[in-house]
Amino acid sequence: MGLTRQYLRYGASAVFGLIASPKGNVAYVPLRGESGRYVAVPACEHVFLWDTRRGEKVLILQGLKQEVTSLCPSPDGLHLAVGYEDGAVRVFSLLNGEAIVTFNGHKASVTALKYDQLGGRLVSGSKDTDVIVWDIINESGLYRLKGHKDAVTQVLFLREKNLLVSSGKDTLVKWWDLDTQHCFRTLVGHRTEVWGLVLVSEEKRVITGAADSELRVWDITYLQEGKDPGEPESKKSKGSLARAEETRSIDETLDIHEASEERLLRCSKAGSIMRDGRDRIVTLATDQTGRILACHGTDSILEVFYVLSEDEIHKKMERKMKKARKKARQQPEKEEEEPKSSIELSLQEEIQRVVNIKASAKIKSFDLILSPKGELKATLLLQNNTVETYALNPSAQTPQVARVSKITIGGHRSDVRTLAFSSDNIALLSAAAESVKIWNRSTLQCIRTMECEYALCSLFVPGDRQVVIGTKTGKLQLFDLASGGLLETLAAHDGAVWSISLSPDQCGFITGGADKCVKFWEFELVKDENSAQKRLSVKHTRILQLDEDVLCVRYSPNQKLLAVSLLDCTVKIFHTDTLKFFLSLYGHKLPVLCMDIAFDGALIATGSADRNVKIWGLDFGDCHRSLFAHNDSVMYLQFVPKSHLFFTAGKDHKIKQWDADKFQHIQTLEGHHQEVWCLAISPNGDYVVSSSHDKSLRIWERTREPLILEEEQEMQREAEYEENVAKEEQPVVAGEMQGETGLAGKKTIETIKAAERIMEAIELYREETAKLKEREAICTVAGKEVPLPVNPVLQAYGNISPSSYVLEVFKKVKSSEVEKSLLVLPFSYIPDLLTLFNEYIQVGTEVELFCRALLFLLRIHFGQITSNQMLVAVIENLKKTTISKVSEAQDMLGFNMAGLQYLKREIEAKGEVTFFADASDHFEEKKKKRKKKEKLILAVV
Repeated sequence: MGLTRQYLRYGASAVFGLIASPKGNVAYVPLRGESGRYVAVPACEHVFLWDTRRGEKVLILQGLKQEVTSLCPSPDGLHLAVGYEDGAVRVFSLLNGEAIVTFNGHKASVTALKYDQLGGRLVSGSKDTDVIVWDIINESGLYRLKGHKDAVTQVLFLREKNLLVSSGKDTLVKWWDLDTQHCFRTLVGHRTEVWGLVLVSEEKRVITGAADSELRVWDITYLQEGKDPGEPESKKSKGSLARAEETRSIDETLDIHEASEERLLRCSKAGSIMRDGRDRIVTLATDQTGRILACHGTDSILEVFYVLSEDEIHKKMERKMKKARKKARQQPEKEEEEPKSSIELSLQEEIQRVVNIKASAKIKSFDLILSPKGELKATLLLQNNTVETYALNPSAQTPQVARVSKITIGGHRSDVRTLAFSSDNIALLSAAAESVKIWNRSTLQCIRTMECEYALCSLFVPGDRQVVIGTKTGKLQLFDLASGGLLETLAAHDGAVWSISLSPDQCGFITGGADKCVKFWEFELVKDENSAQKRLSVKHTRILQLDEDVLCVRYSPNQKLLAVSLLDCTVKIFHTDTLKFFLSLYGHKLPVLCMDIAFDGALIATGSADRNVKIWGLDFGDCHRSLFAHNDSVMYLQFVPKSHLFFTAGKDHKIKQWDADKFQHIQTLEGHHQEVWCLAISPNGDYVVSSSHDKSLRIWERTREPLILEEEQEMQREAEYEENVAKEEQPVVAGEMQGETGLAGKKTIETIKAAERIMEAIELYREETAKLKEREAICTVAGKEVPLPVNPVLQAYGNISPSSYVLEVFKKVKSSEVEKSLLVLPFSYIPDLLTLFNEYIQVGTEVELFCRALLFLLRIHFGQITSNQMLVAVIENLKKTTISKVSEAQDMLGFNMAGLQYLKREIEAKGEVTFFADASDHFEEKKKKRKKKEKLILAVV
């Protein structure tokens, strides 16, 4: 066996520098018994829970690979539903941070999530235009609702009715009857995409936000309540009724279902509220009470409105009528008093503008919470990696907005364009458009934050006490790490300083800029004007003038040669001492953005915007190999110290490791969700840090695990296969109409593996059953017991029977994947499965699960089952056992429900309250009475 080169695997170690990703939404979550203090934010593939009061991260909900796009906390506050870019939905427990269930149904990213009032169902909308309703308790999908022609933007359950309303980018708002899984009404009164949708006024109104400055308000009349649509409702305001009558004729022409099918509810336009913003709605939402409405566009202003309750509308109407009667008495010349019907409240009076909140940057999403004291808190997720919290009193005459907290210390406000390691591998530098941050690599804590200009390149000064930053304006900034102060600013270049390289003798460095020159600098100690001690400074020594802009500069390890990449797509090599031309490297079709020279000076690797990496010999300038490295521009390249291995970072979101001797691709580090701008390798080669447009900084650590190229290639092929499986067309269920509804789940690699496990278990069951029959025949002939060899698989499960083994395998299939797994099974396995179902149900094992699977199999294989005479007896037995066992389960549930109702009545009778819902209110009333008594006693004393 020949010797093979062994590589060590680099693995993801940590994600830091990220506060929140702008792709998802922010949500308040009750944690540790407190509400209004903790917020959940998306952070690339993870979810971070921040304490807004202290600015600390309290919990991380670990994701897999896909980016988080939507969040929704459950009504009980114990769980958080998270939607991902690939269409998956995972439900996490907020008590321990573990994922308890995963739903796979959407083919594209999840855009909307919402729980029903009890938290038993979850609805999700996606870019694939489908709406799926999930059963949280049974951990399975209920049904898929099809009807939208573009991405779904919002989905909402109605509290009292079994109805669902959804909005989409197809300009439609659809009403769904969940009893029949049917869209019974479609609103078409919008000319542009509907980006937001909320229910207010005890679900008697719908407010929609589109791509204009108008919030459209729609009145809802529920027809199944048995009321005559012509009669005025007692709870509705007279003003809204009058407006509804005026606009009803218009809406009859707009609503495509108004004439043909009017059932369950009527929806008529009540009017519009004008926003201050002129652009599209990004987020439209209410607080948990539905009394506070807020929205924002693509700017930094959050507009807050107050929705009057029915009582407040009634009182306002009475005051208005009183003023009208008083005015009529003061004007006796008017004989007739104004009729009451002409006095109405305008929509602007019923939905009042409270205040505009001005954030420090563009708002991406927000969440509201109203405290029992009446204070409104608004948490804003901003575009620049920041979370801000504002507080105000909406009931005040002139509400004052105050910023309560701002979480910024954990990351940069803009993209990090340069990274550097200290010589001892402990400190890490990252610099962006507004600041330089120094991090502790082991704890990932930010040690120093120093304000700077737009940074493009950086390095640690030998000794690791100062850092040098090259800026976009052509300046060099020298910072002291101990004090965090700016020591000196030098005007180095007339254009941007694109690259900086430390000299191997550590006495100075070189810079290359957009002014077509390379400048040489040396460190020196100068007298400080503010103190008697000397401080570090730099002085300019030499200059190399060139014909094109300099994009990258590098010293050779022996400091004899200098490599310069130019805008004309070439790399030129010069002698350092005389600055005479030595070599020119031609070959790239686009400019060379990055390059590095190996530790022994034998090789130079260049990465270009043409997506290729070329490896050259530094002695003669010959190209050893050209590698197609990335699917987009190669942004950064660096050799691992003391080796011929190097890393490249590209705009295709990937980081790759290469062998410059064998010209092989070793490993791909995937994790970033946007373009990777730069990377840095620690001096000992154990750590790689990278920065991306997704605002995250990631550390990759070299493990002791050997990496075998064949295994890596096999893993890559498996990943490609899984991606192809996810993109395959879903199989059509026999007998299912391709209409408005469908199966909730989708075919994934997990469902295929589950089906394979079921098939293997059934085959084992067949083999063991055949062996058992053969043994019985031999025993009958021989007249003595013949020992049966025990199957090792059954022995591993504790010598269970073959049918019990099939049961164990079937129970391990996730509830959300049962239907899709059964859909993959060939019909040849169905007779055995039906026989086993009969046995399981007869014993009373997992009756609900097997009845669900049985009904699904009967539906998709109805023709083949009914035409098979061998299965008639099995179906007859299943019919008897299933009906009897389901009746038993139904009786047990009824008994338990009656017992719970009895206990409820007993508790109500003892406590003299209407169960637990009113217990807290009763306690608060007692508390207030006690306080009043105490005040009276103090007043008397």
